[in-house]
Amino acid sequence: MADSSSEGKVNPWLIAVAVMIATFMEVMDTSIASVAVPYIAGSTASTTDEAEWVLTVYLVANAVFLPASNYFARRFGRKRFLMSSLAVFTVASFLCGISPSLSLILLARAIQGAGGGALQPLSQAILLESFPPAKQGMALGVYALGIVLAPVIGPAFGGYLTDTLSWRWAFYINIPVGILALLLQSKFLKDAEPSSKKIAGRFDGIGFGLLGLWIGSLQFVLDKGQEDNWFGDARIRWAAGIVVVAFVLFMIREFREKKPLVDLRAFTDRNLALGSFLVFVLGAVLYGLTTILPVFYQTLLGYSATASGFAVSPRGLGSVAASLLVGAAVSKFDPRWITALGFVVLGVSGLWLGSLTLDIAPYTEFWPIAVSGVGLAMIFVPLSKVALGTISKEGTGNASGIFNFLRNVGGSIGISAANTIAQRHLQTHRNDLVRHITGASWVVREQLLILGQRLTPHAGYSGRTATLRAYSMTNTAVNAQAQVYAYVDVLRYFGFLCLLAAPFAFFLVKPQKDAAGAA
Repeated sequence: MADSSSEGKVNPWLIAVAVMIATFMEVMDTSIASVAVPYIAGSTASTTDEAEWVLTVYLVANAVFLPASNYFARRFGRKRFLMSSLAVFTVASFLCGISPSLSLILLARAIQGAGGGALQPLSQAILLESFPPAKQGMALGVYALGIVLAPVIGPAFGGYLTDTLSWRWAFYINIPVGILALLLQSKFLKDAEPSSKKIAGRFDGIGFGLLGLWIGSLQFVLDKGQEDNWFGDARIRWAAGIVVVAFVLFMIREFREKKPLVDLRAFTDRNLALGSFLVFVLGAVLYGLTTILPVFYQTLLGYSATASGFAVSPRGLGSVAASLLVGAAVSKFDPRWITALGFVVLGVSGLWLGSLTLDIAPYTEFWPIAVSGVGLAMIFVPLSKVALGTISKEGTGNASGIFNFLRNVGGSIGISAANTIAQRHLQTHRNDLVRHITGASWVVREQLLILGQRLTPHAGYSGRTATLRAYSMTNTAVNAQAQVYAYVDVLRYFGFLCLLAAPFAFFLVKPQKDAAGAA
């Protein structure tokens, strides 16, 4: 926490750079390992499904420690706890890279997620406290670069490192970045004295355990639901039951405690409650889009991990172009209008992306993807300012933890929803397409005949073999087209979701310009 005496000695933009680097690295790590999963599976003699727990374990540990970070920041001081968390994250990244087995990688990823959980809310709180209200919009614009750009750059950068070096470099790359961030934070951050144990209160271990239980169970349901036919599987039903029971007990515990792990009474602030809902929607759309597009390019168009990452990179360009401009505009215009317009822009880009076909070139979708990046920046910057702008200084850490926690949960649900819709609608569209491929159709008979004739010289001059290959190729084409239609449905659903969320921005209370708010 930057005290008032430090404001005259340290340029707040240096503070912004110091905390943004750490935030960018941590958020990027939620997605950078995604393209390396098949390589991790091959290197550790495990299945792809087992290797996907590398992503799940990180998200669970990260989500659990996000809201708990406020207590540790009060107890030990923000600067001290931020640097300790960053050090844990950096060391765990090294352990991930050198781990010879999947079990050790999962253990290291859990430690890495725990260390990274505090980086987002603490960085946001420090930024708000380091800048005067008039410049908070610009500061949040810098912060938004880390939040919005990282999930976009992660797959491309991870794919490049995996293709050119090794999957282990997806983790090793965090080491020099983490050391640089630690040096900058040590030099530029100033911390007030940490609270005494008596003032900070005792650690709510029961609340922490319940939080971990329902978050972990929820992540299991989201990860394995589609694979195991959701509630048709007994394990999913049990996990869902644990989610409900643990969540209810967690809510009761936190409302009854005088100094809870997560002060849910903060939701009495309308801006935080509504802002958390909107950032939940933003997280679902952001991570859902980040998941769907690279998969489309890799599975249907045959792109490499690196090429697919670069194909979606225009979203990063749009975010960079918009973040700082929006940050400046937030201080001059009503942030509610900017937030609503951002949801509209993001929604329109989702509907625009619904024009995907199998005939597109790598940058055919440049403009809709870039526009989606503009929409993301237009939402996150003003929404952060409004949602936290009416919170008292003492409640900033707790509110920021809740805000970022719900964005991450929204991201997990968005990824699961995108995958589920894509798989379920694949079957629906395939059935619709197959109805038109019958022996009664002279067009189908003619095309199969032509294809069979072309394949005959390559099938050992066996007409039957060529015909079977023609049927197989037709089946593959039908499946590919059905999958495209399913992805189009996902993109359009996300687009309509953003359009429906836009009006809710006007129910937020506009913070007073002369009010210090969180700062």
